[in-house]
Amino acid sequence: MTQAFDVVFVGSGINSLVGAALLATRGKRVAVLERNDRLGGCIRTEELFPGYRHDVLSQWYPLFMGSPAYAELKDKLAAAGLQFAQCDYTTGLVLPDGRGLALKQDIADAARRIDALCPGDGQKIAAMAARMFGEDASLTFGLMGQSPYGWDTVRLLVRESFKRGLDGMLAYASASMESFRRWADRELDHDLSRALIAPWILHSGLGPDEACSALIGKLTFAAVVAGGMPVVRGGSEGVVRALAKVIEEAGGELRTNAEVSEILFSDASPKARATGVRAAGQVINARQAVVCNVTPPQLYGKLWPQAPQAVKSRASGYRFGRGGMQIHFALRGQPRWMDPELARVPLVHLTESLEEVCASVVTATNGHLPARPTLAIGQPTAVDPSRAPADGSILWVQMQELPSRIRGDAAGSIEVPADGRWTEAVREAMADRVQQRLEQVMPGLGEQVLGRRAYSPADLERLNCNLVGGDPYAGVCSPDQFFWMRPFASTAGARGHRTPCRNLYQIGASTHPGPGLGAGSGYLVAQELSRR
Repeated sequence: MTQAFDVVFVGSGINSLVGAALLATRGKRVAVLERNDRLGGCIRTEELFPGYRHDVLSQWYPLFMGSPAYAELKDKLAAAGLQFAQCDYTTGLVLPDGRGLALKQDIADAARRIDALCPGDGQKIAAMAARMFGEDASLTFGLMGQSPYGWDTVRLLVRESFKRGLDGMLAYASASMESFRRWADRELDHDLSRALIAPWILHSGLGPDEACSALIGKLTFAAVVAGGMPVVRGGSEGVVRALAKVIEEAGGELRTNAEVSEILFSDASPKARATGVRAAGQVINARQAVVCNVTPPQLYGKLWPQAPQAVKSRASGYRFGRGGMQIHFALRGQPRWMDPELARVPLVHLTESLEEVCASVVTATNGHLPARPTLAIGQPTAVDPSRAPADGSILWVQMQELPSRIRGDAAGSIEVPADGRWTEAVREAMADRVQQRLEQVMPGLGEQVLGRRAYSPADLERLNCNLVGGDPYAGVCSPDQFFWMRPFASTAGARGHRTPCRNLYQIGASTHPGPGLGAGSGYLVAQELSRR
């Protein structure tokens, strides 16, 4: 069977769904092909325990709600049933002794709260946020929000160069490359305020000692405090349903259990065009473009093995980061924090200090299970009570500093398999360690647990093949794999979202502007295809 569309998307993560929705509503005939039995990529909601609806992987939507794609699709998505929920609180920190700091969605209020515990640092953080959203906003958000190889970026750099001068541009570049530890040691006076921001760096796959981590940590923390931590009411699958409805109502098609085995080309010459794909025994033609939401090794290894050798070599060298782990708790009642205000905060980080975050990152990079992992403790029911029964709540716990292959255990208490693979026994032992760590700040937690489900790095890769080794970000966001260099740049023609084949594109977390639920790459490619 052969069918034809204007644009065919391979994979159904948020970048594919948003790109397809934009193109469909602009008059293109699109198809989205998904190898799994459900759409959504890393957006996955399941009732793990009766009455409790858990977002198994991703959950928070500040990037999407602030994106140009959402601005364009907002009314259509609302008509399709999408609703977001948000509360007055945003993030916070808890130390193992139970002391906590809860922040609201207000930079000025956050500065006062931080100053009360860390005199002077609150105002310094407020000044940092003001610079992020003021003097540096046009350059930072301009670079992140458009194609690195487009004329808009060239014009932006020329305009900013005239405004800042050479010294100003060099100062911006230097600050963008700085590590968070170096910035925090120089600019902040208190360990607590350093520990408050440091865990946010992990949400990009970096560590506080790595290049560019200062920019990422400051920007992410300030954006969350200023913009909040919204969730999809009823579970994140609501955004998938709404985008799917928009696509179908505009004449697009969505297919699950449709694994793409190869990309088809007009001929074998270097100037050949991608004409479609083969999926589940069918040939699906693409008149204008094939857009692949996959990692570089998948694109240039499996789907296009005849790609130029120079590009294949770069793709095979693409580096994936540390593994992640998700643990979901269904609780009776509300979490009993030692600091009760923390029960109202969407996402609280648990760590001893900036130094402990750094140590856990190094431990995981060296292949060992951290003894005191940094915990991102999500409380979706603090924002959306509909996800649990009236007398219950949910904890969504994420770790981002675990080895993909295990060489040992830093605490010496978990037996590691000889082959270094994650097993059910290792996964549950690590989940026990996390639960014991949570008990320090939520006394009696064990008595409240109705159910617990853990997902190891190996489990994450099984759920989504783009999460290689359990890397939640589909590739390290280090300078050699970021912005102009994400996933890589090649003289053979692979740059940004473009491949050496002019109508074959790559999107997703492995491409600019990187991971997250902002749908940036899907939007940028939709913009380019709409102009054709």
